[in-house]
Amino acid sequence: MKRNYLYAASAILIWSTMAAVVKLLLTGLPSLEALAVSSFFAFLLLLAINLRGRAQAMRRWPLRDYMTVAVLGFVGLFLYSALYYYGLSQLSSQEACILNYLWPIMLVIFSSVILKERMTPIKAAAMLCSFAGIVVLSAGGGAGSGNRTSGMLSCVAAAACYGLFSVLNKKAGKDQTVTMMTVWLTTGVCALAAGLITETWTPITGMQWLGLLWLGSACNAAGYLLWALALNGAENTAAIANLAYLTPFLSLAVSAVLLKEKLRAHMIVALVLIVGGILLQQIWDQSRSKAPAFDP
Repeated sequence: MKRNYLYAASAILIWSTMAAVVKLLLTGLPSLEALAVSSFFAFLLLLAINLRGRAQAMRRWPLRDYMTVAVLGFVGLFLYSALYYYGLSQLSSQEACILNYLWPIMLVIFSSVILKERMTPIKAAAMLCSFAGIVVLSAGGGAGSGNRTSGMLSCVAAAACYGLFSVLNKKAGKDQTVTMMTVWLTTGVCALAAGLITETWTPITGMQWLGLLWLGSACNAAGYLLWALALNGAENTAAIANLAYLTPFLSLAVSAVLLKEKLRAHMIVALVLIVGGILLQQIWDQSRSKAPAFDP
């Protein structure tokens, strides 16, 4: 059990650096360039892992399955990441990170529509609680240097994309290691194509390469694998899964240290409301089922 907590803690620490690292990279690189390169790093690491232990699973997949997952990847990680990166370019990393955690509530909404899961009063209350966090964040002002309104809308849309991806991915029920490899390849190819059309790419420097390698290999690939190991070997899945809600709080602290962003009271209130709504819904689900899950 100690090993499972170590895996979970490692994943959470890695993910807590994501918003700050992306924000730093976007000060010198176009967003789609950063997304394309980091996505290819993630794909290459997952390809190496699959070739070592899951080559047969890859060969068993028909072309139709790869195409299905590629469509999921376009919606769930290319559009999600592109919108989130844009939001990060317009807002402070703390604000963007807070809004990013709306995706579990988006998952509830899409599960109700697509999977026909019942919308209970508890779920509705959880949604209202989380969306109240957006109101608090909007009213409190921020330190972002761009268009605040478009940045917030972009982050909310990104959360919706990832919530939709999570529901469709669950419905597809494919092998997740092969799925994530295919998804990151799709994201890299789409970001490369869109970036070459819409952006003027710049040469990548040494420190930027390190940042992109960390973002792709650690945040996008290793973090997911560590989290899967933590959940798969856990005796109490709920105890491990709920640790993931430490991520946005740690992310605020990391951004305060690395980016010198001030930690404002209204941000904490907004994050508590958003995460509180998610936890309310999670606790309700756990009271009715012994198979909770969290897929960051």
